[in-house]
Amino acid sequence: MTSRLRTTPFSILDRSRTRQGRERSQALRDTVRFAQQAEALGYHRFWVSEHHSVPGVAGSAPTVLASAVAAATVRIRVGTGGVMLPNHRPLVVAEQFGVLESLFPGRIDMGLGRSVGFTDGIRRALGTEKDAAQDFGAQLDELLGWFTGEQGTYPQVHAHPAEGLRPPVFVLATGAGADLAAEAGLSLVIGDLRGRDEMLRAIDRYRAAFRPSAWSSAPYVVVSGNIAVAGTAEEARRLLLPEAWAMAYSRTHGVFPPLAPAAEIEAREMTEKERGFYERGLRGQLYGTEDEVAAALDELIERSDADEVLVTTSTYDRAALLDSYRRLARVAGLSGDLDPGSVPGSGPGRVSEGLPGGLGHAAHGA
Repeated sequence: MTSRLRTTPFSILDRSRTRQGRERSQALRDTVRFAQQAEALGYHRFWVSEHHSVPGVAGSAPTVLASAVAAATVRIRVGTGGVMLPNHRPLVVAEQFGVLESLFPGRIDMGLGRSVGFTDGIRRALGTEKDAAQDFGAQLDELLGWFTGEQGTYPQVHAHPAEGLRPPVFVLATGAGADLAAEAGLSLVIGDLRGRDEMLRAIDRYRAAFRPSAWSSAPYVVVSGNIAVAGTAEEARRLLLPEAWAMAYSRTHGVFPPLAPAAEIEAREMTEKERGFYERGLRGQLYGTEDEVAAALDELIERSDADEVLVTTSTYDRAALLDSYRRLARVAGLSGDLDPGSVPGSGPGRVSEGLPGGLGHAAHGA
Protein backbone atom coordinates (compact mmCIF):
# COMPACT_ATOMS: atom_id res chain seq x y z
CA MET A 1 0.00 0.00 0.00
CA THR A 2 1.33 3.42 -0.99
CA SER A 3 1.97 5.87 1.84
CA ARG A 4 -0.34 8.90 1.86
CA LEU A 5 2.01 10.92 4.05
CA ARG A 6 3.62 12.88 1.25
CA THR A 7 0.29 13.67 -0.45
CA THR A 8 -1.54 14.84 2.68
CA PRO A 9 -1.71 18.62 3.31
CA PHE A 10 -0.10 19.83 6.54
CA SER A 11 -1.20 23.02 8.28
CA ILE A 12 -0.36 25.00 11.43
CA LEU A 13 -2.36 26.39 14.34
CA ASP A 14 -0.37 28.99 16.28
CA ARG A 15 -1.88 30.16 19.58
CA SER A 16 0.41 33.18 20.02
CA ARG A 17 1.90 31.68 23.19
CA THR A 18 3.64 34.19 25.43
CA ARG A 19 7.12 33.46 26.71
CA GLN A 20 8.58 34.03 30.15
CA GLY A 21 10.40 37.35 30.39
CA ARG A 22 9.00 38.75 27.13
CA GLU A 23 6.19 41.20 26.41
CA ARG A 24 2.81 39.77 25.43
CA SER A 25 2.71 41.98 22.35
CA GLN A 26 5.85 40.25 21.04
CA ALA A 27 3.93 36.98 20.79
CA LEU A 28 1.56 38.54 18.25
CA ARG A 29 4.42 39.86 16.14
CA ASP A 30 6.03 36.42 16.38
CA THR A 31 2.82 34.87 15.03
CA VAL A 32 2.86 37.07 11.93
CA ARG A 33 6.54 36.28 11.36
CA PHE A 34 5.89 32.57 11.85
CA ALA A 35 3.10 32.66 9.24
CA GLN A 36 5.57 33.98 6.67
CA GLN A 37 7.98 31.18 7.54
CA ALA A 38 5.20 28.57 7.34
CA GLU A 39 4.27 29.84 3.89
CA ALA A 40 7.91 29.60 2.79
CA LEU A 41 8.02 25.98 3.94
CA GLY A 42 4.89 25.02 1.98
CA TYR A 43 2.32 24.56 4.75
CA HIS A 44 -1.28 24.64 3.50
CA ARG A 45 -3.04 26.77 6.15
CA PHE A 46 -2.06 29.00 9.05
CA TRP A 47 -4.66 29.45 11.78
CA VAL A 48 -4.82 31.56 14.93
CA SER A 49 -6.86 31.04 18.09
CA GLU A 50 -9.11 32.79 20.62
CA HIS A 51 -8.36 32.90 24.35
CA HIS A 52 -9.46 35.47 26.92
CA SER A 53 -7.69 36.56 30.12
CA VAL A 54 -5.01 33.85 29.77
CA PRO A 55 -1.50 35.03 30.77
CA GLY A 56 0.10 32.42 28.54
CA VAL A 57 -1.75 33.33 25.34
CA ALA A 58 -1.77 36.70 23.57
CA GLY A 59 -4.28 35.78 20.86
CA SER A 60 -7.61 37.18 22.05
CA ALA A 61 -8.98 38.63 18.77
CA PRO A 62 -8.51 35.96 16.08
CA THR A 63 -10.16 37.75 13.15
CA VAL A 64 -8.01 40.83 13.76
CA LEU A 65 -4.86 38.73 13.94
CA ALA A 66 -5.90 36.69 10.89
CA SER A 67 -6.15 39.93 8.93
CA ALA A 68 -2.57 40.85 9.86
CA VAL A 69 -1.37 37.36 8.91
CA ALA A 70 -3.18 37.44 5.56
CA ALA A 71 -1.74 40.88 4.78
CA ALA A 72 1.80 39.69 5.51
CA THR A 73 1.56 36.54 3.37
CA VAL A 74 0.76 35.77 -0.26
CA ARG A 75 -0.46 32.20 -0.86
CA ILE A 76 -1.05 30.33 2.39
CA ARG A 77 -4.65 29.96 3.52
CA VAL A 78 -5.43 31.91 6.71
CA GLY A 79 -8.10 31.27 9.30
CA THR A 80 -9.16 30.69 12.86
CA GLY A 81 -8.84 27.65 15.03
CA GLY A 82 -11.13 28.94 16.11
CA VAL A 83 -13.58 31.72 16.81
CA MET A 84 -15.51 30.58 19.89
CA LEU A 85 -19.06 31.12 18.71
CA PRO A 86 -20.74 31.22 22.17
CA ASN A 87 -18.70 34.37 22.92
CA HIS A 88 -20.08 36.34 19.95
CA ARG A 89 -23.24 37.30 18.12
CA PRO A 90 -23.40 35.25 14.90
CA LEU A 91 -24.15 38.39 12.86
CA VAL A 92 -20.89 40.01 13.99
CA VAL A 93 -18.89 36.85 13.24
CA ALA A 94 -20.43 36.71 9.75
CA GLU A 95 -19.58 40.35 9.12
CA GLN A 96 -15.99 39.89 10.26
CA PHE A 97 -15.40 36.89 8.03
CA GLY A 98 -17.21 38.63 5.19
CA VAL A 99 -14.70 41.47 5.45
CA LEU A 100 -11.77 39.03 5.59
CA GLU A 101 -12.98 37.05 2.58
CA SER A 102 -13.59 40.27 0.65
CA LEU A 103 -10.08 41.56 1.36
CA PHE A 104 -8.34 38.21 0.77
CA PRO A 105 -10.66 36.27 -1.59
CA GLY A 106 -10.08 32.53 -1.76
CA ARG A 107 -7.66 32.43 1.20
CA ILE A 108 -9.87 32.64 4.31
CA ASP A 109 -11.05 29.70 6.48
CA MET A 110 -13.74 30.05 9.14
CA GLY A 111 -12.86 27.67 11.98
CA LEU A 112 -15.44 27.66 14.79
CA GLY A 113 -15.36 26.30 18.34
CA ARG A 114 -17.86 25.97 21.16
CA SER A 115 -15.75 26.73 24.25
CA VAL A 116 -16.63 29.47 26.70
CA GLY A 117 -14.41 31.35 29.16
CA PHE A 118 -12.99 29.03 31.83
CA THR A 119 -13.89 31.17 34.86
CA ASP A 120 -17.11 32.83 35.97
CA GLY A 121 -15.46 36.25 35.78
CA ILE A 122 -14.36 35.79 32.17
CA ARG A 123 -17.78 34.49 31.16
CA ARG A 124 -19.50 37.48 32.78
CA ALA A 125 -17.10 39.86 31.03
CA LEU A 126 -17.91 38.19 27.70
CA GLY A 127 -21.64 38.31 28.42
CA THR A 128 -22.09 34.55 28.23
CA GLU A 129 -22.91 31.67 30.54
CA LYS A 130 -21.26 28.35 31.36
CA ASP A 131 -23.96 26.40 29.52
CA ALA A 132 -23.79 28.59 26.38
CA ALA A 133 -21.95 25.83 24.51
CA GLN A 134 -25.20 23.85 24.53
CA ASP A 135 -26.65 26.37 22.06
CA PHE A 136 -23.78 25.91 19.58
CA GLY A 137 -25.95 24.10 17.03
CA ALA A 138 -28.48 26.93 16.88
CA GLN A 139 -25.73 29.56 16.79
CA LEU A 140 -24.05 27.69 13.95
CA ASP A 141 -27.30 27.52 11.96
CA GLU A 142 -27.83 31.26 12.39
CA LEU A 143 -24.24 32.05 11.37
CA LEU A 144 -24.46 30.01 8.18
CA GLY A 145 -27.82 31.64 7.44
CA TRP A 146 -26.20 35.07 7.39
CA PHE A 147 -23.93 33.88 4.56
CA THR A 148 -26.71 32.22 2.54
CA GLY A 149 -29.23 34.98 3.21
CA GLU A 150 -31.66 32.38 4.55
CA GLN A 151 -31.75 33.31 8.22
CA GLY A 152 -35.31 34.20 9.23
CA THR A 153 -34.93 35.25 12.85
CA TYR A 154 -34.27 38.89 11.98
CA PRO A 155 -36.35 39.91 8.93
CA GLN A 156 -34.85 42.51 6.60
CA VAL A 157 -31.44 42.26 8.34
CA HIS A 158 -28.47 41.27 6.17
CA ALA A 159 -24.82 40.53 6.95
CA HIS A 160 -22.87 42.64 4.51
CA PRO A 161 -20.45 41.85 2.92
CA ALA A 162 -20.80 38.21 4.04
CA GLU A 163 -24.08 37.41 2.28
CA GLY A 164 -23.37 35.37 -0.83
CA LEU A 165 -19.78 34.50 0.15
CA ARG A 166 -18.69 30.94 0.97
CA PRO A 167 -15.48 30.77 3.02
CA PRO A 168 -14.81 27.13 4.01
CA VAL A 169 -16.27 26.30 7.42
CA PHE A 170 -14.61 23.98 9.96
CA VAL A 171 -15.95 22.82 13.31
CA LEU A 172 -13.38 22.25 16.06
CA ALA A 173 -14.65 19.24 17.87
CA THR A 174 -14.31 16.57 20.46
CA GLY A 175 -17.22 14.26 21.17
CA ALA A 176 -20.57 15.93 20.44
CA GLY A 177 -18.99 18.56 18.21
CA ALA A 178 -18.31 15.88 15.60
CA ASP A 179 -22.04 15.12 15.46
CA LEU A 180 -22.89 18.80 14.94
CA ALA A 181 -20.35 19.07 12.12
CA ALA A 182 -21.85 16.01 10.42
CA GLU A 183 -25.41 17.30 10.75
CA ALA A 184 -24.48 20.71 9.31
CA GLY A 185 -22.38 19.21 6.52
CA LEU A 186 -19.17 20.96 7.57
CA SER A 187 -15.51 19.98 7.73
CA LEU A 188 -14.24 18.55 11.03
CA VAL A 189 -11.08 19.41 12.97
CA ILE A 190 -10.47 16.92 15.75
CA GLY A 191 -7.76 16.10 18.30
CA ASP A 192 -5.84 15.54 20.25
CA LEU A 193 -3.51 12.72 19.33
CA ARG A 194 -3.19 11.48 22.91
CA GLY A 195 -6.76 10.15 22.96
CA ARG A 196 -6.32 8.22 19.72
CA ASP A 197 -9.10 5.64 20.11
CA GLU A 198 -11.69 8.18 21.22
CA MET A 199 -10.71 10.43 18.33
CA LEU A 200 -11.06 7.60 15.81
CA ARG A 201 -14.53 6.69 17.13
CA ALA A 202 -15.67 10.31 16.74
CA ILE A 203 -14.30 10.41 13.19
CA ASP A 204 -16.17 7.23 12.26
CA ARG A 205 -19.37 8.67 13.73
CA TYR A 206 -18.88 11.92 11.80
CA ARG A 207 -18.37 10.17 8.47
CA ALA A 208 -21.36 7.88 8.99
CA ALA A 209 -23.72 10.75 9.87
CA PHE A 210 -22.41 13.37 7.42
CA ARG A 211 -25.08 15.13 5.39
CA PRO A 212 -23.90 16.94 2.21
CA SER A 213 -24.52 20.67 2.31
CA ALA A 214 -23.95 23.86 0.35
CA TRP A 215 -20.66 24.10 2.24
CA SER A 216 -19.26 20.63 1.65
CA SER A 217 -20.36 17.72 -0.53
CA ALA A 218 -18.37 15.10 1.38
CA PRO A 219 -16.81 14.61 4.84
CA TYR A 220 -13.45 16.28 5.38
CA VAL A 221 -11.37 15.36 8.43
CA VAL A 222 -8.45 17.35 9.82
CA VAL A 223 -6.62 15.63 12.68
CA SER A 224 -4.75 17.97 15.01
CA GLY A 225 -2.11 17.70 17.71
CA ASN A 226 1.43 18.37 18.82
CA ILE A 227 4.19 17.01 16.59
CA ALA A 228 7.86 17.65 17.37
CA VAL A 229 10.81 16.67 15.15
CA ALA A 230 14.53 17.02 15.98
CA GLY A 231 17.90 15.38 15.44
CA THR A 232 17.24 12.92 18.29
CA ALA A 233 14.10 11.70 20.01
CA GLU A 234 15.23 13.29 23.28
CA GLU A 235 15.72 16.68 21.64
CA ALA A 236 12.24 16.41 20.14
CA ARG A 237 10.74 15.47 23.50
CA ARG A 238 12.34 18.51 25.14
CA LEU A 239 10.41 20.74 22.72
CA LEU A 240 7.20 19.50 24.34
CA LEU A 241 8.23 20.19 27.95
CA PRO A 242 7.24 23.90 28.15
CA GLU A 243 3.68 23.24 27.00
CA ALA A 244 3.33 20.17 29.23
CA TRP A 245 4.44 22.16 32.27
CA ALA A 246 2.13 25.08 31.43
CA MET A 247 -0.79 22.67 31.25
CA ALA A 248 0.19 20.97 34.52
CA TYR A 249 0.51 24.37 36.22
CA SER A 250 -2.91 25.46 34.97
CA ARG A 251 -4.49 22.27 36.30
CA THR A 252 -2.99 22.76 39.74
CA HIS A 253 -3.01 26.57 40.09
CA GLY A 254 -5.90 27.68 37.88
CA VAL A 255 -3.69 29.92 35.69
CA PHE A 256 -2.19 29.03 32.31
CA PRO A 257 1.28 30.64 32.43
CA PRO A 258 3.75 31.86 29.77
CA LEU A 259 6.10 29.22 28.39
CA ALA A 260 9.31 28.65 30.35
CA PRO A 261 12.65 27.26 29.07
CA ALA A 262 12.92 23.48 29.00
CA ALA A 263 16.06 23.52 31.18
CA GLU A 264 14.22 25.42 33.90
CA ILE A 265 11.36 22.94 33.82
CA GLU A 266 13.70 19.95 34.02
CA ALA A 267 15.32 21.45 37.15
CA ARG A 268 11.99 22.24 38.82
CA GLU A 269 10.87 20.39 41.93
CA MET A 270 7.26 19.46 41.26
CA THR A 271 4.61 18.35 43.71
CA GLU A 272 3.21 14.87 43.21
CA LYS A 273 0.05 16.34 41.71
CA GLU A 274 1.99 18.63 39.36
CA ARG A 275 4.23 15.75 38.29
CA GLY A 276 1.19 13.60 37.51
CA PHE A 277 -0.39 16.20 35.21
CA TYR A 278 2.99 16.98 33.66
CA GLU A 279 3.75 13.37 32.74
CA ARG A 280 0.22 12.83 31.45
CA GLY A 281 0.70 15.90 29.25
CA LEU A 282 3.72 14.28 27.61
CA ARG A 283 2.14 10.85 27.20
CA GLY A 284 1.00 9.92 23.70
CA GLN A 285 2.51 12.95 21.99
CA LEU A 286 4.03 12.47 18.54
CA TYR A 287 7.74 13.26 18.56
CA GLY A 288 11.08 11.88 17.40
CA THR A 289 13.57 11.96 14.55
CA GLU A 290 12.41 12.49 10.99
CA ASP A 291 12.26 8.74 10.31
CA GLU A 292 10.41 8.04 13.57
CA VAL A 293 7.86 10.80 12.99
CA ALA A 294 7.35 9.70 9.37
CA ALA A 295 6.48 6.19 10.54
CA ALA A 296 4.11 7.50 13.24
CA LEU A 297 2.37 9.85 10.82
CA ASP A 298 1.98 7.07 8.27
CA GLU A 299 0.13 5.04 10.89
CA LEU A 300 -1.98 7.99 12.05
CA ILE A 301 -3.09 8.95 8.55
CA GLU A 302 -3.77 5.33 7.62
CA ARG A 303 -5.88 4.64 10.75
CA SER A 304 -7.82 7.89 10.68
CA ASP A 305 -8.03 8.23 6.88
CA ALA A 306 -7.35 11.93 7.59
CA ASP A 307 -7.64 14.42 4.75
CA GLU A 308 -5.25 16.86 6.45
CA VAL A 309 -3.01 17.24 9.52
CA LEU A 310 -3.07 20.41 11.66
CA VAL A 311 0.07 20.82 13.79
CA THR A 312 -0.34 22.73 17.06
CA THR A 313 3.15 22.54 18.61
CA SER A 314 4.42 25.43 20.75
CA THR A 315 7.66 25.70 22.71
CA TYR A 316 9.81 28.33 24.41
CA ASP A 317 12.74 28.18 21.98
CA ARG A 318 11.50 29.73 18.74
CA ALA A 319 14.59 28.75 16.72
CA ALA A 320 14.14 25.11 17.76
CA LEU A 321 10.43 25.36 16.99
CA LEU A 322 11.11 26.59 13.46
CA ASP A 323 13.66 23.82 12.98
CA SER A 324 11.03 21.26 14.03
CA TYR A 325 8.54 22.63 11.51
CA ARG A 326 11.26 22.69 8.84
CA ARG A 327 12.06 19.03 9.50
CA LEU A 328 8.37 18.14 9.49
CA ALA A 329 7.94 19.89 6.13
CA ARG A 330 10.73 17.68 4.79
CA VAL A 331 9.07 14.56 6.24
CA ALA A 332 5.75 15.50 4.65
CA GLY A 333 7.32 16.40 1.31
CA LEU A 334 5.92 19.93 1.33
CA SER A 335 6.71 21.96 -1.74
CA GLY A 336 7.96 25.17 -0.18
CA ASP A 337 9.92 27.36 -2.55
CA LEU A 338 11.81 29.48 -0.03
CA ASP A 339 14.14 28.84 2.89
CA PRO A 340 12.30 30.31 5.90
CA GLY A 341 15.61 31.72 7.05
CA SER A 342 15.47 34.12 4.11
CA VAL A 343 12.24 35.72 5.34
CA PRO A 344 13.22 39.26 6.43
CA GLY A 345 14.06 39.37 10.12
CA SER A 346 14.11 35.60 10.62
CA GLY A 347 17.83 34.96 10.77
CA PRO A 348 19.71 33.94 13.93
CA GLY A 349 18.62 36.06 16.86
CA ARG A 350 16.08 37.95 14.76
CA VAL A 351 13.01 35.75 14.72
CA SER A 352 11.20 38.04 17.17
CA GLU A 353 12.06 41.47 15.82
CA GLY A 354 8.68 42.95 14.98
CA LEU A 355 6.66 43.03 11.77
CA PRO A 356 8.08 43.30 8.26
CA GLY A 357 8.04 46.66 6.59
CA GLY A 358 5.78 45.28 3.86
CA LEU A 359 2.81 44.46 6.10
CA GLY A 360 0.57 46.55 3.91
CA HIS A 361 0.92 44.41 0.75
CA ALA A 362 -2.61 43.06 1.07
CA ALA A 363 -3.11 43.21 -2.70
CA HIS A 364 -0.95 40.09 -3.05
CA GLY A 365 -3.74 38.08 -1.44
CA ALA A 366 -6.34 39.21 -3.94
